[in-house]
Amino acid sequence: METLSALRLFRTIADQGSFAAAARTAGLSPAAVSKAIGELEAGLGTRLLNRTTRKLSLTEAGTLYLEQVRRALSDLDEARDQLASLNAEPSGLLRVSAPMTSSLVLLTERIPEFLDRYPKISLDLDLNDRRVDLVRDGFDLALRGGQRLDDTTLVTRKVGALCHVLCAAPAYLARKGTPAAPQDLSEHECVRFSLSGHADEWTFQRGGETVSQKVRGRYQVSSSLAVRDALRAGFGLSLIPRAYVAGDLAAGRLVQVMADWTAPDVVVNALYPSRRHVPPKVRAFIDFAADVLHEHRGTRS
Repeated sequence: METLSALRLFRTIADQGSFAAAARTAGLSPAAVSKAIGELEAGLGTRLLNRTTRKLSLTEAGTLYLEQVRRALSDLDEARDQLASLNAEPSGLLRVSAPMTSSLVLLTERIPEFLDRYPKISLDLDLNDRRVDLVRDGFDLALRGGQRLDDTTLVTRKVGALCHVLCAAPAYLARKGTPAAPQDLSEHECVRFSLSGHADEWTFQRGGETVSQKVRGRYQVSSSLAVRDALRAGFGLSLIPRAYVAGDLAAGRLVQVMADWTAPDVVVNALYPSRRHVPPKVRAFIDFAADVLHEHRGTRS
């Protein structure tokens, strides 16, 4: 019998004063109880109980040991109850790493709604474009855009996708002309997002055709909001998530070009350390993020 079960039997015997009563409580035979206690004593190298056919009592070592066993089992029972509570309702401190721009544009406005929905969760949201080590840095999960994963041991769940649009300000197009096909971009000032992993080469699809086009320009930057500022200023054109410029497109401050060509979506993944015993707080945030991105995208991932 494993040690924890034997310790519980030892406590029950001490409480009830009898092997037979302890056996009935545990649903075991008296012989099985006697064997378990014998193995426990052998492992400790000392006798815990004085037992005869008529009387049972604790030895001095047994009395000392019982005090420690009661404390340890009480702590374990309390820990079990706390875990049961966690599994029943999302609660506790939740540490999330998420990219700066997409979170500010799409997610953070809705965070109070999430916290209202789950009043027992405290959220520590770290907005940073760096790729954190979840285990080393103590995060429960991370949201990341793109297909490249630094740690293949992490569990990945797709929560959404960002569709991109090629656009520019009307003033820029009036000055430089409007590209009609990917090859035309070689003659344009392309503002590049340096963290994309494909800043110098943009891919477009039309029907069954896929074209990858080298692009150039005097300005690359690590923030999509800075890319948007350059577009609004009429400096050049760029590929940018549609959600970031939806208001500009609707107001006419920016204009979509090459609308018959589409760029691949950027997948947004939730990453977390293990599939086993995923805390309810983590599941709750992943579902929440998927719902928010679905509303922006129009289809659930």
